[in-house]
Amino acid sequence: MNFELSPEEKAFEEEVEAFLCENQSPDVMDAHPEQLSQTVETPPKRALMRKLAEKGWLGMSWPKAFGGQEKSGIYDFILTEALSRHGAPQPGKGVGMVGKTIIRNGSERMKQEFLPQIIRGEIEFAIGYSEPNAGSDAANMQLKAEKVEGGWLLNGQKTWTTSAHFADWYWLGARTDTSHKHKGITLFLIPMNHEGFTIRPVHTIGDERTNEVFIDDVFVSDDYVVGEVNKGWTYICEALDLERFAMMPVGALEMKVEALCDWARTARRDGEPVREDPAAREAIANAVTELEVSRMLQRRVIAAALEGGVPTIQSSQYKLFMNETGQRVANAALDLMGAEGQLKPNQPGAPLNGRFERSYRYTVVDTIGGGASEIQKNIIARRGLGLPPNF
Repeated sequence: MNFELSPEEKAFEEEVEAFLCENQSPDVMDAHPEQLSQTVETPPKRALMRKLAEKGWLGMSWPKAFGGQEKSGIYDFILTEALSRHGAPQPGKGVGMVGKTIIRNGSERMKQEFLPQIIRGEIEFAIGYSEPNAGSDAANMQLKAEKVEGGWLLNGQKTWTTSAHFADWYWLGARTDTSHKHKGITLFLIPMNHEGFTIRPVHTIGDERTNEVFIDDVFVSDDYVVGEVNKGWTYICEALDLERFAMMPVGALEMKVEALCDWARTARRDGEPVREDPAAREAIANAVTELEVSRMLQRRVIAAALEGGVPTIQSSQYKLFMNETGQRVANAALDLMGAEGQLKPNQPGAPLNGRFERSYRYTVVDTIGGGASEIQKNIIARRGLGLPPNF
């Protein structure tokens, strides 16, 4: 595989970097980016999305018929990585998961209504898969969708819906057939201001808000069924593969490893330079090595995606290794920093202003979003290695 960027691609990368430097703002960009810096909650962040749209950078790989440019997916990759390095929100859910699924499976009415809004950066989505008894096992979702005249009546509960408190639309999976686990799920699109939604906040260990959503007698027209009834599980699996790639860039991990290396060059412990400690040098070497492995696994995902396939196994391998590398880097940083490393951001004396204390907490969230590490291992074992269930 040749991953050297062409002159045109390098020029685009430079253009994106210049744009992000010109638009640098603490209201939009996190100085210490974490892996899941996806949310477009505030007006300044939404304004950045619209600026990206005005530059023609959203949905670049989409078909021209839907407003795209039919460019190679490498351009989407370049944009996503640049945004992640700057701690900026990314267009992964709308452009990647929702948009590409609608392009593949949505009705003409749905394409006409949602795709123009997505590519103009005008709309945000919340993703509703997880439930109290269907977290990592999303196929076990029990939120009931009962067929009624002209549509469906939904009742039940969702959890871990991170964007529910600010999104415009809910991309929601529901049980439409109780006789089949995987073949009885249907996807719906529902406006978040719909009467019948109750949203309650859940604050994570990583300082990120997610939500519980209670759904009581919510009517959804047949026009807002995504694709075919009872085919939702297939669409969800494809969308999760896109999420693990499009919403898990390696840029934030690169920034963490770079910050750790910079700190180790000048830091002192017990009066001695950290860089001269053999254990510290080994920890830094491991972090740099695992970062490079993460890059290579990511490139396997890109290669498979550029060939037109859905990189299921490659995405799971990349997400599993990259997220757990983030945990190992945070663990190593706190070990090297000693007791001071436990100081929180903005506390006096916190190394790197508490960056790795926060990262230590946040990386727990990373290993769950988009499918927990245990799920990724099952996908690799069963689909990649051909092992039987419960081997």
